[in-house]
Amino acid sequence: MPFFIIVGAINAALAVALGAFGAHALKDRLSEHYLAIWETAVQYQMFHALGLLAVGILMSSALLGPSTQLSWAGYLMLAGIIIFSGSLYALCLSGVGILGAITPIGGVAFIVGWIMLILAAIKFGN
Repeated sequence: MPFFIIVGAINAALAVALGAFGAHALKDRLSEHYLAIWETAVQYQMFHALGLLAVGILMSSALLGPSTQLSWAGYLMLAGIIIFSGSLYALCLSGVGILGAITPIGGVAFIVGWIMLILAAIKFGN
């Protein structure tokens, strides 16, 4: 599905840009603690951008083809990026600690997204 390939590529580009922003523009403005949190947000965004690309490629009719499980995998990974990485970016820039409380929701979305990818592969194999 081109949507997941496009969204994956956009998120990969954003992860590179946000990583560079953190390394250069924020290095003198954030504590080491918050810089480490920023780096975690960037890493998880990039990992799941690649996951979105994989989902989009797997949805090709030459591979697994479109499926409900793959769609759920992609949407959950996208939601995870927004909630997990987004909340960490906001936490670092604002210092509002309560933002860290919603981060695990994004982590759960990531986990369920990967499980949906597993289920799609199992369904394809049967």
